[in-house]
Amino acid sequence: MNFNEGVVIPIDKPYKMSSFGALAHVRFLISKKMGVKRVKTGHAGTLDPLATGVLLICTGRATKSIEQLQAHTKEYVATLKLGATTASFDKEHTVNFTFPTKHITRQLIEETLKNFEGDVMQVPPEFSACKVDGKRAYLLMRKGKEVELKAKPLHIDQVSLLDFNPEQMTMAIKVVCGKGTYIRALARDIGTALGSGAFLTSLRRTRVGDYTVEQCVSFDDFPQWLDNQTIEK
Repeated sequence: MNFNEGVVIPIDKPYKMSSFGALAHVRFLISKKMGVKRVKTGHAGTLDPLATGVLLICTGRATKSIEQLQAHTKEYVATLKLGATTASFDKEHTVNFTFPTKHITRQLIEETLKNFEGDVMQVPPEFSACKVDGKRAYLLMRKGKEVELKAKPLHIDQVSLLDFNPEQMTMAIKVVCGKGTYIRALARDIGTALGSGAFLTSLRRTRVGDYTVEQCVSFDDFPQWLDNQTIEK
């Protein structure tokens, strides 16, 4: 394995770790293994800290393929809590509003989800890395400043209902989508369409292009995986 020539390593990013944090740790271990100060590395598509799953880490010349990898179709499994919202549309913030849910049925959900397939316009979350006047939106939000983001065109191939629990008012969905899709924003928009509000309680990226989560190296197991590789320098 030649990390300078270029390798794409699918990592299963753990919960509550940033994509940059995962990248930095992997880069440190590879650099240490090779006896160099710093191996060129990058990742192909950020995952939120509260999300888990496929994070593609590219080394050496493979970093030139990052933009191409980011354009690949992605697949997610998400769990939504209905009847409430949070400022970040996930569990990073506490509930700020609650809504009635007695009208929600499986049939209503399935009919509503169809409206989110195809070419759609989506406003990114205010708590995101999108830039406003050169500054990250989430940094402005944390400083108490108002952020207004514009809707962006994107394509969602599939939004399907995997499970609905009417007692807990939770639902699980599978999303197959293109570049630029925010699943947190999709949860927000589904909640609005259902007239109940919604936010993410879990998110797992299960595929990026041909790389599936089953092919991933566990973050905790990465040191052992690295020790088992034959390294070319």
